[in-house]
Amino acid sequence: MKNTTKTFVTLALVAAALTFTACKQAPAESTEATLEVVEANPLPSWHDSASKSQIMAFVEAVTQENGPDYVAPANRIATFDNDGTLWSEQPAYFQLIYSIDLVKKMAPEHPEWAKDPVFKAVLDDDMKAVMASGHAGLGKILMATNAGMTVDAYTEKIMDWLATAKHPTKNKAYNELIFQPMLELIQYLTDNDFKVFIVSGGMADFMRPWASETYGIPTERIVGSTLKVVYTDAGELELLPEFDLIDDKAGKPVGIHKYIGKRPIAAFGNSDGDLQMLQYTAAGSGKRLMAFVHHTDAEREWAYDRDSHIGKFDKGLDEAQEKGWTLIDMKNDWKTVFPE
Repeated sequence: MKNTTKTFVTLALVAAALTFTACKQAPAESTEATLEVVEANPLPSWHDSASKSQIMAFVEAVTQENGPDYVAPANRIATFDNDGTLWSEQPAYFQLIYSIDLVKKMAPEHPEWAKDPVFKAVLDDDMKAVMASGHAGLGKILMATNAGMTVDAYTEKIMDWLATAKHPTKNKAYNELIFQPMLELIQYLTDNDFKVFIVSGGMADFMRPWASETYGIPTERIVGSTLKVVYTDAGELELLPEFDLIDDKAGKPVGIHKYIGKRPIAAFGNSDGDLQMLQYTAAGSGKRLMAFVHHTDAEREWAYDRDSHIGKFDKGLDEAQEKGWTLIDMKNDWKTVFPE
């Protein structure tokens, strides 16, 4: 089994550099022992918990050639939700925060918004009213700020926002609020010849400008909700104010089929919006891994599940407990949450 990780490579290079600088030759036994320890612990930000053991046992089983659960590399598909699974999602989905910030910036050009209850709630910083507007209200905000422009212009707006915007309570850039243990998990799977995909309810065009570099997942493996797109005579692609795919809940298996074409053997989520993706994964033959990140850490991140207005985790929690799926307890399973 191929268990080499970025951490393993980095430590090896550092060890070599220190040896050369000091002009001393470390005992071979010491170097080999160090490397074996690193190789044996590809998830250093995880405590030695049940969820870590379940994940590693699964990877060991499906990568063991001639073993009963062996899966060829071409079929080692792992899918990850983004919001709440790879990065935080409170007090609102970060794409919604981006859209709200953009509404405020665009407001002088749209005086009619002052009379619209949805946009007025945004301008008045009334998040309770914004969320109460439901899918129709949120859709109106998303269309006003995510459509009617070229893909290149949209990408530029997103990157400008990420370069300056700060989370209201964490005081970090939004793309710094990613989960270090999940970064290690992605690398661990990649090192074991898995093809890792993001399958998110968020907009694919919102994630692609930054997520590939942040998570080390190629752009073509980022699946999300999409707007309809048309080609213009100017040689550009323009985003239309109409959904092509809503990649959430039952839409996730549809998105997987449409853009990946194979059923995953491992799927990771955090909310009821990911339940159908995990059910679809579980319905396949052979060994499977279904895992939820459970937000239990009010001190380092947030603690929420059944009653949350964002990332509600109710039916998924019940099914995970009933079927013995892996529950990743953020407070007890992770040594650290965000990269340091």
